[in-house]
Amino acid sequence: MNDDLLEELLRARAARVPCVLATVAATSGSVPRAAGSKMLIYYDGKISGTIGGGKFEALVIEKALAAIGKEEPVLKRYPLREGETDSFGAICGGEVTVLLEPQRLSEAIYLVGGGHCSRAIAKLAIESGFAVSVIEDRAELVADWPAAAGRVTEKSAPEFIAAHSWRKDEALVIVSRNHEIDREALAAATQHAANAGYIGMIGSQRKVRMVFEDLRGRGVGEEILGRVHAPLGLDIGADSPAEIAISALAEIIAVLRGREAVSLRRRLRTRP
Repeated sequence: MNDDLLEELLRARAARVPCVLATVAATSGSVPRAAGSKMLIYYDGKISGTIGGGKFEALVIEKALAAIGKEEPVLKRYPLREGETDSFGAICGGEVTVLLEPQRLSEAIYLVGGGHCSRAIAKLAIESGFAVSVIEDRAELVADWPAAAGRVTEKSAPEFIAAHSWRKDEALVIVSRNHEIDREALAAATQHAANAGYIGMIGSQRKVRMVFEDLRGRGVGEEILGRVHAPLGLDIGADSPAEIAISALAEIIAVLRGREAVSLRRRLRTRP
């Protein structure tokens, strides 16, 4: 892989852009490009590089787009000659085998607020391989956050939530400095973050009840509120920011991956 394409692939992975790396794995006979040739195919059909062009490349792109999100590599043979079952009219006379590698993207956590609990969650999430961003209007508060964390300081939480295209592998975690900010962030989430895999808000039972009553008064339905994890986290008796981070991240991982957060010992004992 040439340096430019490698750097582009790394940028795409860092930005969590769905894409597929296509590589000419093997060839025989007359073919448009040699083994080892590569191209990137993005979720929207944009490409970078080429493995041969024409109808052959168009079929590879079509196959790559179908593979996005499945995270399983695909090895596909393309005969470039007439008279074969899989022939598509090419007359080069050879054969190409292409390896399609959908890129596995890290899950992402967006934290509203840059206080102690948020910082603890961010640290643990980064160590766990998550892409982490913090939304905080006090830029100085997050200036010394880990370099791996993205920072959104020019938009309010509701503005960011409304503008972001949410995905099922993303979590919105509302842990700001006061309940008004949390309430407005959650209000925006109920309107714009329906596709997020996880929405959670920190707080006491009383705070949660007050915020939910306010949102009901704005017309937010019970089905939507039922998707909100509030108070967020698993009941492990967490007290310190580090313990709260463990509680929160454990729940986030379980929800994003469709698992029940139960003791492995209990799961073993309930098996027949």
